[in-house]
Amino acid sequence: MDSSRTVAPGDLTCREFVELVTDYLENALDQPTRARFEDHLIDCPDCPVYLRQMEEIVGAAGFLREEDVSPEVREVLLSRFRTWRIGG
Repeated sequence: MDSSRTVAPGDLTCREFVELVTDYLENALDQPTRARFEDHLIDCPDCPVYLRQMEEIVGAAGFLREEDVSPEVREVLLSRFRTWRIGG
């Protein structure tokens, strides 16, 4: 994602886009935020690729059953999701 891209006031940055992807995929964004998100998709060359990757991951994860993931792996994943921060 191009961190050097100029962002107009009110536009989403790529970082903000990444933070909102899950809510977008779950249809949980309010209309103004959704519009900004979709405007960013039009203007940014990189974020549509990221969105497609996330859609594929969510689709693939949908095929997993809870019993397919060992308790140890499940706990590691949950721990990482809880502590995940962009850029760190």
